[in-house]
Amino acid sequence: MPIPMLTLEEQRETAPPSGTGPQKEQAVQRMFSSIARYYDLNNTLLSLGLHHSWKRKAVELMARESVKLVLDAGAGTADLALLAARHLGAKARIVAADLNRPMLAIGVEKVRKATLQRQIVCVQANAEHLSAPNATFDAVTTGFCMRNVADLPRALQEIRRVLKPGGRLICLEFSRPVAGWLRRLYDWYSFTLLPWIGTRVSGDTTGVYRYLPASIRSFPDQDGLARLLREIGFEKVKYHNLSGGIVAIHVAVK
Repeated sequence: MPIPMLTLEEQRETAPPSGTGPQKEQAVQRMFSSIARYYDLNNTLLSLGLHHSWKRKAVELMARESVKLVLDAGAGTADLALLAARHLGAKARIVAADLNRPMLAIGVEKVRKATLQRQIVCVQANAEHLSAPNATFDAVTTGFCMRNVADLPRALQEIRRVLKPGGRLICLEFSRPVAGWLRRLYDWYSFTLLPWIGTRVSGDTTGVYRYLPASIRSFPDQDGLARLLREIGFEKVKYHNLSGGIVAIHVAVK
């Protein structure tokens, strides 16, 4: 099944911090294309299965009664989009947007197997330059994507622009463990064990499993991201720590 090529854009930018924007984008595509077939498997292995509950919790923060059109920015293989469709019911429509074609191809197949094609459309697109009209979506979800964009403030500004007044951003992202002992354990796991397991399972040669933990460390922590969201103009910004702060869900209202 071909992937629709629409103007709504979302970027999964995963290159190292050096180089220009286009160079980073090319590096990202090489990385995620390399691991696309193993992405879901490695998510489960490397999170010890916890990513399923994290994603369910994020989707549960959407109000069923008021949400009819959702953008999932950085949809990857469409896990959040599928959960959102089931949570919201048949009335809702979800646009699952990601730049990486191999990742989206897997998402399209998962949507087909779930017989949710009428609710979910997968589009290849870029988060920093969304072509959707102002005030289009009732909610925007994003899972493990925002730390990979080239320009975080710009991506968040675009998300705010396409949200309707009163619409919610729900951002699930790796963050900073609260306890010192957990931070030390998590750093050891992230920089030692995770790259070893991820690389061997996927056969990756691009360095993506070295990049991913580094991207987590350089991303704003819970309070830092909350502050940035407020600076951009979001209101009622709150966050929920999960698994001791290994991940956090930020909820913000336009």
